[in-house]
Amino acid sequence: MRTSICILGLETSCDETGIAVYDSERGLLADALHSQVAMHQAYGGVVPELASRDHIARTLPLVEQTLVRAGCGLADIDAVAYTRGPGLAGALLVGAGLAAALAMAVDKPLIGIHHLEGHLLSPLLSDPALKFPFVALLVSGGHTMLLDVAALGNYRLLGETVDDAAGEAFDKSAKLLGLGYPGGPELARMAAFGHAEAFSLPRPKLHSGDLDFSFAGLKTAVLTRVNQLGANVCEQSRADLAAATQEAITDVLVKKAMDAMQRTGRRVLVVAGGVGANRRLREKLDASCASAGVRVHYPALQWCTDNGPMIAYAACRRIEAGLARPRRSYAFDIKPRWDLSELAEGETFEAGVEAPASA
Repeated sequence: MRTSICILGLETSCDETGIAVYDSERGLLADALHSQVAMHQAYGGVVPELASRDHIARTLPLVEQTLVRAGCGLADIDAVAYTRGPGLAGALLVGAGLAAALAMAVDKPLIGIHHLEGHLLSPLLSDPALKFPFVALLVSGGHTMLLDVAALGNYRLLGETVDDAAGEAFDKSAKLLGLGYPGGPELARMAAFGHAEAFSLPRPKLHSGDLDFSFAGLKTAVLTRVNQLGANVCEQSRADLAAATQEAITDVLVKKAMDAMQRTGRRVLVVAGGVGANRRLREKLDASCASAGVRVHYPALQWCTDNGPMIAYAACRRIEAGLARPRRSYAFDIKPRWDLSELAEGETFEAGVEAPASA
């Protein structure tokens, strides 16, 4: 008799359709990801209606494909997990509706997962030896925050952005520099050819004494420099400004993260979210953590951006930890705005799933 928990996870919060099958004993069995980047490039950013329509077309075929690759049928799944929020309402509804239909079809539980918790736990996919507690630097899309993570579901906010997030600062600065979408990776690529010292840019709240972030002023400073350079700016100047922008953002992230380590006394730092893939950020964090005697963990690069494995994995861990309460209805909901602190109350299932006796 199988004692493991097998989860089908669906991620549709924004512009990636991610599907995965995760087993508590065998690990990740299969996953698939479709990115909408090419579709949104023409508009310079995500168009919510187009994102939702594309999820409708992609999600079910990707589910079928992933189940085949995992070597199992829908009836072999113990629960279906979906991203409940935060995210784009229309995109979330696509995943939630399909997840509920699949779960109902085989009379299996349904669980709504917090998108940011998925990111927060994603480094454990790459390194199962990573244990609680730790400090997390979560830099995903419109979110930049520092969290003291005592245990699964026990998250204490240490600081967060008061305006633009780090990802937004990357994307908006890239747009000001005339770079393509998505802006963050494009700015990082151009920065590799630049000299950061060529431009002096502010580091907002670097010495504020708290653990909050602010990047709106940096974006304004980049706009000022772009206007000063004029329309006929050379490629080297653009690369220099890109490098200076990246250096300013990462300086703040590293300083605040190390301050958080000192204040909490934790010895493990976890970095999660799309900005966590930035090479310069990793270089600087590696150096700072080595100097401070702190261990730092990152998710694998393919799991920095939105993906299905992080949703399936988060659901599996919640079941194992007993953070699930059974319920009978297959009604589902979404939470486009959802505070991570609400997870302390525990998640809910459409029907009961018990953790294996060995968990």
